[in-house]
Amino acid sequence: MTLTPAPEVPAFLQPSWLLDRTEALCRADTTTGREDHGLPILRGLLRELGAAIELQEVAPGRHNVLATWGVPRLLFSTHLDTVPPFLPPRRDGDLLRGRGTCDAKGQIAAQLGAIQALLQKGFGGFAWLGLVGEETDSIGAVAAADLQPRLQTCVAAINGEPTENLLATGQRGALQLELSTRGVAAHSGTPERGRSALWPLLDWLQALRSLPARTDLELGPEVWNLGTLHGGSAPNVVPAAAEAVLFVRTLPDSQFLADLQRLAPPEGTVKQLSYTPPERFPQVPGFPHAAVPFGSDAPRLRRLVPGQRVALCGPGSIEVAHTLDEHITGSDLAAGATRLVALAETLLRSVPR
Repeated sequence: MTLTPAPEVPAFLQPSWLLDRTEALCRADTTTGREDHGLPILRGLLRELGAAIELQEVAPGRHNVLATWGVPRLLFSTHLDTVPPFLPPRRDGDLLRGRGTCDAKGQIAAQLGAIQALLQKGFGGFAWLGLVGEETDSIGAVAAADLQPRLQTCVAAINGEPTENLLATGQRGALQLELSTRGVAAHSGTPERGRSALWPLLDWLQALRSLPARTDLELGPEVWNLGTLHGGSAPNVVPAAAEAVLFVRTLPDSQFLADLQRLAPPEGTVKQLSYTPPERFPQVPGFPHAAVPFGSDAPRLRRLVPGQRVALCGPGSIEVAHTLDEHITGSDLAAGATRLVALAETLLRSVPR
């Protein structure tokens, strides 16, 4: 009996190749606003891989990066910025620690490795887009709308975030609200002469906490975070003003804002600071899906390609992203790059040339 040798895994899908590139990218401090500090390393990697490179200025000293291999039929994308503080990479065998290892420089390495493996397999036509500002205001994804004419030959977009290599079912909305209450200042020794702004705000927040939580089978629970709380000017003064800022991960047909306004005290006001609506992403047969707890540039990226087909997927866990213990393994990167190759093949074959 003759045994058929197992096909050799391409270098671009091997843990060592992926870890080397991720570590190199992580050496640059690209916390939001400093993304261009990583350009020399990134451009060197893209040139090594034979890409045509174009920079799109988004703000002074901040550039999106568009790399192409022929006329693109599939768009890969992730973000260039990281959250502070900068944590230089530290490697121990298969484990790489440091800022950006999974969010999202590991995504860059996995996507570029997948593109090279696909080119090696005979598939042609790819674009890769690195975006600034995803961690704050998505300014890079907004500016990328100007690149839409260049991407009209793409059948889909794949956005990279740490999803543990599962495809996201979608993402909840992002609603930021400012709650304000007003009172009357007075000396703390004669509080009856004033009216505290803090107590009604605290009661308002407590009433909000008592509401039953809503959930969605595809998107998960609707949750909110009390991000900041301010009030008063001194311990011996009855506070005349108080404010709180909430971040709400909303579901479709959310009643959160209506409930918040219904529960407001007479002296309370609500100001909407920003809002990105929730979205559902199409499922891809044969690939496991799961709800994710975070937001991403995927809703804006899908608008760059005809049909607005998008998949959100990548190696690493959101549970360690943004923490002091952010890390990723070479085996996870390899599994992610391999998953991206299979996903890309499925998307490309689903639409005839």
